[in-house]
Amino acid sequence: MDTERADPLAGFAGFAAALRVAGVAVDARRVQAYLAAVGQVDLAQPTQVYWAGRLTLCADPDDLPRYEEAFARWFAVDEGQPKQDGAPVPRRARIAPLVSGGDGETEGSGAEEQLRVAASDHEVLRHRDLAELSKAEREHLRELLVTLRPELPRRRAARRVPAHRGRLDASRTLRAMLADGGEPVRLAYQRRGTRQRRVVLLIDVSGSMSPYADSLLRFAHVLTRAAPAAVEVFTLGTRMTRVSRQLRQRDPELAMLAAGSAVPDFAGGTRLGETLRVFLDRWGQRGVARRAVVAVFSDGWERGDVRLLSDQLGRLRRLAHAVFWVNPHAGKEGYAPVQSGIVAALPHIDRLLAGHSLATLERLLREMADA
Repeated sequence: MDTERADPLAGFAGFAAALRVAGVAVDARRVQAYLAAVGQVDLAQPTQVYWAGRLTLCADPDDLPRYEEAFARWFAVDEGQPKQDGAPVPRRARIAPLVSGGDGETEGSGAEEQLRVAASDHEVLRHRDLAELSKAEREHLRELLVTLRPELPRRRAARRVPAHRGRLDASRTLRAMLADGGEPVRLAYQRRGTRQRRVVLLIDVSGSMSPYADSLLRFAHVLTRAAPAAVEVFTLGTRMTRVSRQLRQRDPELAMLAAGSAVPDFAGGTRLGETLRVFLDRWGQRGVARRAVVAVFSDGWERGDVRLLSDQLGRLRRLAHAVFWVNPHAGKEGYAPVQSGIVAALPHIDRLLAGHSLATLERLLREMADA
């Protein structure tokens, strides 16, 4: 076996994302099943890799041609190597592996074990601290973030919609009677409809939060792309900056570049009270925060007046439907909410959550959906 073919296969989450771009309805649950499957098969056998994806990622006969094409494009094919059972032969994934192999390890159980580790490390990565990830792990995290399918909170709307039970819809019932010769054969019902509740993300980009800022903005990009009209994103530091428009771009890298160019105070100081006041005066009081689910991402290190921060959080709580404070340090062992900003915030928030890993961000999505 040559050295090139012994390189570990990685980037399975990226392949799932490419498959979704190709038109296959791949959700997070199917991606998890796929990654679990490739962790159990013999990755040295191309046919097994092919069928692991086909059986877990394809849900409809129409998906098969798209899967074939995406598989052949994502994994390179050796020209002189015959295909097995009609399946394309993968050579190497396009994304760097999470683990690096030994210099002299080109065949045998070592290479196979390395492939299994690369395929299963996504679960370990979900619980790793975002500030401690290596460059390769950050690349894989970005692929996993793309697979998130956030379910945003909803609220009752004033408009009523047809339903199987509920309040009698007199107008539709009357029209049905006229169509049936005046007999009340069919009764029509209606209920209050629902609409997406606005979500507001306030992300601290000060120096103490800089190890988490990139991942949190990418998380905000996922939410913004899921519901561009219902999600607003602002950065907080020495000043407040709205980056919702920049994060609405489809390509995450272009969105991050645009957001970075728009924010002048990355890795600067923290004046949460003043920036929250600017947000509420300019945006929140005018309707952005009204009946919205608001998440503040900050470690609570406040250089300004904590009484001002407490007053502004009180204003925010009276406007919003729910307020979550997401602190990356809250999930670490031995953490105590003693920072001045956290102490000022606790009386005005619904929940203090950790936000240091992908798993904690997924929990935040569930909390927001249930708010």
